[in-house]
Amino acid sequence: MADKDYTYSDVSEHSTKKDLFVVIHDKVYNASSFVDEHPGGEEVLLDVGGQDATEAFEDVGHSDEAREILDGLLVGKLKRQDGDPQPKSYAPAASSSSSTEGAGLGVGLYAIILIGGVLAFGAYKYLQSQQEGQ
Repeated sequence: MADKDYTYSDVSEHSTKKDLFVVIHDKVYNASSFVDEHPGGEEVLLDVGGQDATEAFEDVGHSDEAREILDGLLVGKLKRQDGDPQPKSYAPAASSSSSTEGAGLGVGLYAIILIGGVLAFGAYKYLQSQQEGQ
């Protein structure tokens, strides 16, 4: 059943709580059975029902467990046609590299604070020794 091709038109017909399809990375998933169990609430799924939910899915940063559940909901793949909305370019690698850059900034900031603390401690000790010498 997961070998079936769906068009955007096909997917868009499945946008209700009891009949809910979503597209993620050009794969079509039947989320109908998962609506009530979705940790983010049913509204989140209903907002993207019948359409491409790739960006919404990836922006949340779903766990490996969530991706396994998603695999179990696979019903087919999206067959793109002329006039279909184009997918937004989503590069998971880009987001992980930007988070790596953010981590690098965090380490750099930590180093600056640490050096500042050492310098402040050194200045304190210097001033303390100057007062004892008077």
